[in-house]
Amino acid sequence: MFARRRWRGVGILAAQLADVVFGDPARGHPVAGFGWCAAALEKLTYRDSRGAGVLHTGVLLGGLAVAGVLTQRSTRGPARAAVTAAATWASLGGTTLGRTGSAVADLLAAGDIDGARDLLPSLCGRDPSALDVDGLVRAALESVAENTSDAHVAPLLWAAAGGVPGVLVYRGLNTLDAMIGYRSPRYARFGWAAARLDDAANYLAARVGGALVVVCAPLVGGSPVGALRAWRRDAARHPSPNAGVVEAAFAGALGVRLGGPTQYRHQLEIRPTLGDGHIPGVADLRRAVELSRAVQFAAAFLAIGLASAGRSGRRACPRR
Repeated sequence: MFARRRWRGVGILAAQLADVVFGDPARGHPVAGFGWCAAALEKLTYRDSRGAGVLHTGVLLGGLAVAGVLTQRSTRGPARAAVTAAATWASLGGTTLGRTGSAVADLLAAGDIDGARDLLPSLCGRDPSALDVDGLVRAALESVAENTSDAHVAPLLWAAAGGVPGVLVYRGLNTLDAMIGYRSPRYARFGWAAARLDDAANYLAARVGGALVVVCAPLVGGSPVGALRAWRRDAARHPSPNAGVVEAAFAGALGVRLGGPTQYRHQLEIRPTLGDGHIPGVADLRRAVELSRAVQFAAAFLAIGLASAGRSGRRACPRR
């Protein structure tokens, strides 16, 4: 047991380093392949009902679980570390998240609002055409905060807890939520299962992410007390049980105010106010990216420790 967990920890470390160096694969990303399969299957399974959505989600996640279990059981030692690293790296998105957030900040600092609008869909599903500079900054900052948990903390923790099948199923579920989990007329019922399962899968990770924001806030000149206060006071008012935690913690840590009217392509949502600071600017978006990176590294160390912990499954025979 100890050896297996040790190799899992090595794999998570390798995945974190690969993400830092390479970011997301530029071509042939496995997540894109999974998305293509999900879209193709949807043509066969789609019905405007929860039952059809449960079937669609179950088939896709079941396939990932079987593939992950078979892959993990067929490897030992360094080979197990390698497949854990590959699966986890394919599931991480923290470095690309930070690079995109920084690119939006650079474009806005240069006065290129149209460029920032063109890039924003890489971060979130909002309608950028309706956003001014302040709106673009807020959208990018909120996305950096939420996806620090969804795209990095959560997959690391699932890799630590469940190895290859755990991280593959999590990433597949998170992808399905992004594809069908939002409340548009088409997916209000069909996407129900994916959305609710994604909430459950991210519940603990979001709170670990919030705690790491508190711990890491001083590294960017932020306030741990402010992060805790905003988390406790504001997070529960957010429509998402998980996004509210990390967004509120980021807002409090950075001393900014998030929330308000949020225009998606399918509807307008009035989000609650998170934090009680100033309206965020480009400099705050840059600090959010730095805070996200600090949280990502902290989460990696935590996941490696969790994966490597444990005692040997063998018990010594008592002497007689």
